[in-house]
Amino acid sequence: MRVLSLMMVLGLLAPVSGGLQLEVAGDGATGVTVRAYSADGRPAETVVRLVLTATAEGGRTVGPIQLNPASEGRGFYSSGPVLSPGRWTVVVTAPEPDAVRAEAVVEARPAQSPPSPASRAAPPPPPEPSSRLWLWGLAALAVAAGFTAVSVVRLRRS
Repeated sequence: MRVLSLMMVLGLLAPVSGGLQLEVAGDGATGVTVRAYSADGRPAETVVRLVLTATAEGGRTVGPIQLNPASEGRGFYSSGPVLSPGRWTVVVTAPEPDAVRAEAVVEARPAQSPPSPASRAAPPPPPEPSSRLWLWGLAALAVAAGFTAVSVVRLRRS
């Protein structure tokens, strides 16, 4: 039983070979992210040497750039901000023994930053207390006191 368990664990941790696949996408700004995985969907366990080249409209080119493993986890790679805004055709390749090529069209956009504190609108002032509920309560108390006084006087006369 232990041998079977050990074989299963070793099988799960085996490096990807022969079935490496790549998924290429933009990172939402001017970079590219790549996910390297096996045919059965497991992330690549070993570091894979991935090279990125990109071509944009007008003949602009970037690369070749070697991609580094990203902090998102095993099998993820990131280029950092290497593209200028526009539409890019990105090609990512891996050499032997896991030779693979993936291509994707990426729309690079300028990275957005949060607004500066000076440009944020000042919060609106708090509303003035407009509740007159306490006045109604005071009036109700006065009316009740008046009824009580009238009732006491009538009881004493009778």
